Amino acid sequence: MKQTIGIFAHVDAGKTTFSEQLLHRTGMIREIGRVDHKNAALDTHEIEKRRGITVFSDQAYFTYKGNEYYLIDTPGHADFSSEMERTIGILDAAIVIISGIDGMQSHTETIADLLQEAQVPMLFFINKMDAKHADKETVFQVLNKRFGNVVDFDNVDYESLAEHSEILMEAFFEDRLDEGLFLKEAKELFLESLICPVVTGSALKGDGMDLVLLRLHQLTETKYPMEELGGKVYKVKVEQGVRYAFIKLTSGTLAVRDLIGEEKITEIKKVFGQKMESVQRIEAGDLAAVTGLSLKAGEGFGSSQGISYSIASVFRTKLVFDSDQKPMDVFLDMKTLEDEDPSLRVVYSSKKEITLGMMGVIQLEVLEELIPKRFGYSVHFEDPQILYQETIDSCVLGCGHFEPLRHYAEVILKLEPGKRGSGIVFHNTCATEALTIGQQNLIRHHIFERTHRGLLTGSALTDLEITLVTGRAHQKHTEGGDFREATIRALRHGLEQAKNVILEPVYEVFIRVPFTEVGRVMTDMMVMHGTAEAKQDGEDAIITGRVPVYTFANYALKLTSATGGRGRARVKVAGFEPCHNPEVVIEEIGYDKVTDVEYPSSSIFCSKGKGYTVSWEKAKAAMHSLK
Repeated sequence: MKQTIGIFAHVDAGKTTFSEQLLHRTGMIREIGRVDHKNAALDTHEIEKRRGITVFSDQAYFTYKGNEYYLIDTPGHADFSSEMERTIGILDAAIVIISGIDGMQSHTETIADLLQEAQVPMLFFINKMDAKHADKETVFQVLNKRFGNVVDFDNVDYESLAEHSEILMEAFFEDRLDEGLFLKEAKELFLESLICPVVTGSALKGDGMDLVLLRLHQLTETKYPMEELGGKVYKVKVEQGVRYAFIKLTSGTLAVRDLIGEEKITEIKKVFGQKMESVQRIEAGDLAAVTGLSLKAGEGFGSSQGISYSIASVFRTKLVFDSDQKPMDVFLDMKTLEDEDPSLRVVYSSKKEITLGMMGVIQLEVLEELIPKRFGYSVHFEDPQILYQETIDSCVLGCGHFEPLRHYAEVILKLEPGKRGSGIVFHNTCATEALTIGQQNLIRHHIFERTHRGLLTGSALTDLEITLVTGRAHQKHTEGGDFREATIRALRHGLEQAKNVILEPVYEVFIRVPFTEVGRVMTDMMVMHGTAEAKQDGEDAIITGRVPVYTFANYALKLTSATGGRGRARVKVAGFEPCHNPEVVIEEIGYDKVTDVEYPSSSIFCSKGKGYTVSWEKAKAAMHSLK
């Protein structure tokens, strides 16, 4: 049986030391390393050693009682949440580590929410119980209050588990509840996420580690089909010019030289920390790094669906680099990083400026260290700004024509609003009598080859359904680049006619305050252009709602101060919604669509051997394929 186990925790909860203990106990490493000692088997990057934190998710494997386990050690800092979330879609179970001193912190709650949404069974390990101020009972009560289904698994407690199972409750009262029935029912409850087992100990001293391994063996189970091929890409890494796609095979088998779609797998490597071992074949349930596969992180293949992500960057920052570096070369380097971390959302502007999406200041500090080592030049970042997007709220026909002398291409696109969060969706109703299949595919490629800009702020265009309606080419004069020009002009021409909408990032907020403070917080939410509802929870109030990132700003700190430390706010990105102050944002960003020469709205036609420009207002009437 093969299983993938993710290790999660807030920073400094002892996660990497815990992972080292598991690998040592199962004979995979000789000595137990620590991040702060710079000798951990899974935190091998120079940046991780210097900072003493996990930045990149790493993986290893071990065998216990005849079962094969893949272990993924994830970053604990909130700035690297997207790296952490990318592993959730491939997990069979998760171990969430909580400090017995600090208790459950806000980032740990975010992790638990993501695991619950993905229906990944969770086992909690209360760590640092060797510390003088560790308090198991307090942490356990907080967990029980938060989840309502935690069960102490330090010892076999028949009665506490029976509260979650009618079968066990009946057996308990009939005095026939034994360990065999207990564990059988516990496994079913755990795999259905109906209980969250809790084990306590000290990762530093090794206390409780053998019990964790035993509970994993007792409670987890997987069944992977061996017939049709299927899998997911959960990570991409480029090393010395070689692109590795890290995959989990969810069904079937895969061997070197096998095809996934039209792409041939050239290498398969089993990964243990920084070590890679070539193998010829893997099967369902295995994790491996493969070459020859161009799929991005989150995409599925064969019979498997892709991985959906909820954590997204909501801030952007401009990259500043030396003038002797060519902007396009730097942009391509940043796109390599984006291939590894899609949350970076790299954009190249008409002013030859490069902006990146970001999760936090620590992430930028790491990038400032990483980029010189990877690409050989220094960079720094300007102060972060909120990341906006743009879409449309009307259906239009966009027309683009590109016909300077000895060039020819015409593209007609229908633009429609898409579902919120859907990104760019492409449809094709073009007849082959108008454009060949190759030409149609070329237009599709130009739609997806870059992040397109909106008219209002130059922000990334999203939530748009684009349909290729028709077009024209010239047998002699049409070249590949002509369709790029015509496609961009058609897209821009459509935006000029549409009702354009700015989208701003929105937080989903969870606030706990003394009940006497509920009125203040509800008023604050209204002032911040948010929506909220409150419910009483003992002496506290729990307030949930949605609020623009723009207005929420440093509210969590203000709340803590105003409530004498008793108020807590936790947020997660809920997506993008129509902006509450579009006029202010347009003025702040100051985007000028007229000077954006990379995105013209006009078309170019040819007459008497000379090209001439037709403004977007008159372009539709001049289109050849619409006559």
